[in-house]
Amino acid sequence: MGRKLSSICIAAALALGFWVPAAGAQELLARAEAGETIRIGFANEVPWAYPGENSEPLGFVNAYALGVLNAMGIENIEPVVTDWGGLIPGLNANRFDIITGGMYILGSRCENVNFSEPIGTFGDAFIVPTGNPNGIRNYDQIRDQNLTLVTGAGYNTVEVAKNEGVADANIMQVPGPTEILAAVRAGRADAGGVTFFTARNLAEQSDGAVEVTDPSQMPVYTLNWVGIAFRKADTAFLAAFNEAQQGYLGTPAMLEAVAEYGYTTAQLPGDTATSFACANR
Repeated sequence: MGRKLSSICIAAALALGFWVPAAGAQELLARAEAGETIRIGFANEVPWAYPGENSEPLGFVNAYALGVLNAMGIENIEPVVTDWGGLIPGLNANRFDIITGGMYILGSRCENVNFSEPIGTFGDAFIVPTGNPNGIRNYDQIRDQNLTLVTGAGYNTVEVAKNEGVADANIMQVPGPTEILAAVRAGRADAGGVTFFTARNLAEQSDGAVEVTDPSQMPVYTLNWVGIAFRKADTAFLAAFNEAQQGYLGTPAMLEAVAEYGYTTAQLPGDTATSFACANR
C-alpha cells in the first residue's frame, strides 16, 4: 500500500463461516463514535481488495475506504476475508460492517445493501487463451458457438451472460479469480468473465497463457460504478461516509493512495449518482 496503517487490527477474522455476535445490532455510527472496532469485509480480488501479510487490507478499494474512514476519525479497523459470494450474506449476518471488496452498484444488489456514492467507474473483459482461437469479443461468440464461460459465483458477469443469451449449462461458476484462470488455462472453459482490472492482473500472472479482450467490445450496460456497501440499517453511518468521501475523492492524497494498484483519474466516477446506478444497472 502507499502508506503503513499501523492502527489496523492484524488479528483479522480470516475465512468462511466466521461468526461474530450481533455487534451490528447497535447502529454502526454509534459504535464508531464509541471507538469500537469497525470490520471491513472483502474477498481475494487483486487489485481491487485482497489480503496481504497477516491479512493486511491491500488493493485500491481498501486503500480508498481506509482513507475515507481515517478522514472520519476511524482508525480501529479489522479486516475480514471471505469468498466473493459470501460478502453480502456476511454483511447482513453482521460478520463485518462494510464491504470494501469493489462491488458494482447493481439494482439486484441495491435490494439487499446500501451503497455509498460511486468511488469509480469500471468495465468488464474476458481472459482467453493467447491468440484468442475462438475469436471471442463479447458474449455473442460464447452464445453462438456454444462455448463455456467461467466466472465467479456472485459476479455481475453471471447475470450479464444470461441476459445475453448464454445458456446456464455454459456458465461455470467458481469461487474467484484463481479458479477462473485455472479453468481457462486447463481448457475447461473458453473464456473467463471478470472486470478489466482483474483480467489484466490474471494475464500478468499467466506467463503468457492468456490474453485480455477489448473491454470496449462488451455490452455498454456492463460499464459500471463501484461503491462501498453497508447494511440497510446503517443509514447514519452511510451519510457520514458520503460526506467524508466528498472531501476525499479525487484529491492528490486519494490518488496517491490508489496509484500503485492502477487506479487513475480515468476511473473517477464523474457526476453519476448511486440512485442512477441502482435504477439503471
